[in-house]
Amino acid sequence: MVAHVRLRTPLALLGAALLVLAGPPLLTTGSGADTGTQIPGLRLMVPNTPGGGYDITARTAAKDAEDAELTHNIEVFNLPGAGGTVGLTRLVGEHGNGKLAMSMGLGVVGAARSNHSPKTLADTTPIARLTEEQDVVVVAKDSPYKTIEDLIGAWKKNPGKMPVGGGSSPGGPDHIAPMLMARAAGIEPKKVNYVPFDGGGELLASILGNKVAFGVSGVGEYLDQIKSGELRLLAVTGPKRVPGLDGPTLKESGYDVNFTNWRGIVAPPGLSEAERAKLTGLVEKLHASKQWQKSMKKNGWEDAFTTGDDFGAFLEAQDKRVVSVLKELGL
Repeated sequence: MVAHVRLRTPLALLGAALLVLAGPPLLTTGSGADTGTQIPGLRLMVPNTPGGGYDITARTAAKDAEDAELTHNIEVFNLPGAGGTVGLTRLVGEHGNGKLAMSMGLGVVGAARSNHSPKTLADTTPIARLTEEQDVVVVAKDSPYKTIEDLIGAWKKNPGKMPVGGGSSPGGPDHIAPMLMARAAGIEPKKVNYVPFDGGGELLASILGNKVAFGVSGVGEYLDQIKSGELRLLAVTGPKRVPGLDGPTLKESGYDVNFTNWRGIVAPPGLSEAERAKLTGLVEKLHASKQWQKSMKKNGWEDAFTTGDDFGAFLEAQDKRVVSVLKELGL
């Protein structure tokens, strides 16, 4: 039996040659992802332990960016230590790395000062401030303190024997807030027994185990525990009550305190203008997404969005503010 071979026409051969010369077909995401915001291999560092405010912010931002199809496969990793300055030092050491960013906030500003860190936020590339939130004053569900008046009444009698826990180093928001509370209540800040934890996740176990008399941390960190009844909310530190939570402001309770925390994103130094614009553009589109807007509402975060040089000026002002407040409190 003779095998028949079909000869290709010159036209068919020409078409095949053109396909070879053109190379493989271009790959697409197949999902409608915004190619203008794609940063393959993007890593987002969290400079404290899992469960803290920086961690929740970073993981929420990463998930929302992916759900909004802005980018894919963001790696979120934790590098805790020294109130965030271990992560800060690592970030600054990644000079020119446009695929690394760090979740941070006022706590890192304070930690850099209190730990005399050789690297500060002035050494980073400011990307964006994302949110602002109040701190909450909480106790375990079986605590003897039912109201903020109960707590401060006992605290005034013997401040040294009532440890207060916070998820930040001295100079950070969870340290400054109870010091302002103490001053407003007539307690000398230097007499306060402040116990620092490396993030709200570590602090939570000590509050629930009654290792500290009370804790101060961001509302978004303990929202679930407050709503489930594991933690009792005694007060919030900001100018107004948090919607959905049954807790007075310190001011309406008779203590002249108005304090809020904030969180943002910074990147290593030495980025090109294109790399900085790429990161900023991604965060801008994240901020505008319905996913992020929903997350802010869910976590009790206020919108405090600002980018670039404006955020850089804000960081500089915050550093001066921390120095001023600590000096004013005699700490």
